[in-house]
Amino acid sequence: MSYAFVNTLFTQTVAFAADEFGISTSAQGFAAAVVRWGIIISFPFVVLADRHGRRRIVILMAWLAPSVSALGALSPSFPFLVATQTVGRPLGLTLEILIAVITIEEMPTQCRAYAMGVLAVASGIGAGVAVASLPLADLGVHAWRYIYVIALIWLVVAAVLTRHLPETQRFIDRAGHQVRNDRAQVSRLRLIASVAFLANIFIASASIFQNRYLKDVRGYSALVIAVFTTLTSAPASLGLVLGGRIADLQGRRLLAASMIPIGSALVALSFVFGGFAMWIAAIVGGFAFGLSYPAMSVYRGELFPTGRRSTAGAVITASSLLGGSIGLIAAGRLVDTSMSYGAVMCLLSLAPCIAAILVWVRYPETAHQELEVINPLDVVVD
Repeated sequence: MSYAFVNTLFTQTVAFAADEFGISTSAQGFAAAVVRWGIIISFPFVVLADRHGRRRIVILMAWLAPSVSALGALSPSFPFLVATQTVGRPLGLTLEILIAVITIEEMPTQCRAYAMGVLAVASGIGAGVAVASLPLADLGVHAWRYIYVIALIWLVVAAVLTRHLPETQRFIDRAGHQVRNDRAQVSRLRLIASVAFLANIFIASASIFQNRYLKDVRGYSALVIAVFTTLTSAPASLGLVLGGRIADLQGRRLLAASMIPIGSALVALSFVFGGFAMWIAAIVGGFAFGLSYPAMSVYRGELFPTGRRSTAGAVITASSLLGGSIGLIAAGRLVDTSMSYGAVMCLLSLAPCIAAILVWVRYPETAHQELEVINPLDVVVD
């Protein structure tokens, strides 16, 4: 919940901050891309997590991410806001990466994907807090700043983690031992990073520009945007839980490869239709993405050994953010040249369809297997 709030904060407020500072649509897309490039800040932390343990880095990120993000409330200019989130958001992403690693390492074989789905529901609640706070922006041109102050409530989570979070047993068992590198690891990393890159060309653009589309094209207020986001996202929570169970019982590959293009097409169409059809397309598209998410997210940790799992997660996240940055910049420029939101999103939705083909053709099936079976090189080396 903590990292999801931090990661959602800029996405939900950028349209309102841009109004105060007089920022164009293309500049908003570029700013969102810059915030994503801050992922390089994560790399030293995830390397430390692979070498010295997950616990200490998770606790550090839990304190820093909301604290730095809350500085956005003091922004005297749009570049200052972007700078604070370029640091704060990657700290939240580091927290996200390491929580996923801990979950995959600690959960039993038959419920890893389900656990990732449940965590995604929790993160949806955290993001929902940001969305539910959005009506504060209607109080005045400067009122979006109040939403950044709310980030400080997540310091309570940091305090709890400091007292109660244990180290993972898999890390303890392999602490101090080297992990051998092989071509299979590199090949897997390239493949998953490529899929993440392609998928997020569309997903990031649809996420960032949804509020701007609803505000400018449909004339929605901040309150109505919050209601739309909440009601269209809620069914995705059911998809996350159901998708996690299906992925554990029936397998990951087919579920992910089929639901990604369906979700992309429907979400793109929500930028084409108006009225009731827009709401239905967004709801069903979000549900399809929810079904695919546990399978896709669990692959990011399952296919790599304990001593490389956090670092691999950061590389994949960086690739997804790079893809999202390209999509954001392209979408912003196309919209500014008078291309409709619907046409732009339909064009970008082709990228995750290519990603789905790669999943079907190249991904292995990992359901019902222990991590040590999936990664035979994940052994203690004296």
